[in-house]
Amino acid sequence: MDAKFLKSLTILILSLAVLTACQEDEIPLKTVQKVDLERFMGDWHVVAIIPNFIERNAVNGVESYTLNEDGHVDIRYTFRIGDATGKKKEMTAKGFIYDTETNAEWRVQFLWPFKLPYLVIDLDPEYRYTVIGVPNRKYAWVMSRKPEIDSDVYEGILQRMESQGYDVESLKKMPQIRDGKS
Repeated sequence: MDAKFLKSLTILILSLAVLTACQEDEIPLKTVQKVDLERFMGDWHVVAIIPNFIERNAVNGVESYTLNEDGHVDIRYTFRIGDATGKKKEMTAKGFIYDTETNAEWRVQFLWPFKLPYLVIDLDPEYRYTVIGVPNRKYAWVMSRKPEIDSDVYEGILQRMESQGYDVESLKKMPQIRDGKS
């Protein structure tokens, strides 16, 4: 990682930590009832986000999860800036399962010692899509196993997010551009 990106990442993590700790809504986000961690692992294409400043011009976002023998999750998030040939960015983190009964509430650590809440608030029964939220609803990631998501499915996701207090107008589709096509 270059120094400028590392500095930006550190600022992002500290900002998220402060925002998450200080501005939780009165009504907590509801997580899904159960996440089968084995099924959840693998690659997820980021199809829409409420972006942080690092992701503002991101395309081709992919979040990859690998379950370790110790029960932690290795997280790798890659994307490009601007277009499919733009500079590739990669962030890594470690996920800690916080609610082991449901596996739907994690703490994610990009930078020691900060662990940020990571909530699985929507998940397709077939694990085709998921939505990750944070308690203050300032950020969200809508992800799919494929680079695109059916418009009817997406509309349903937006309705469920709105019912949880998200401002869905803040959600931006992330271009998934492959071989010159989106």
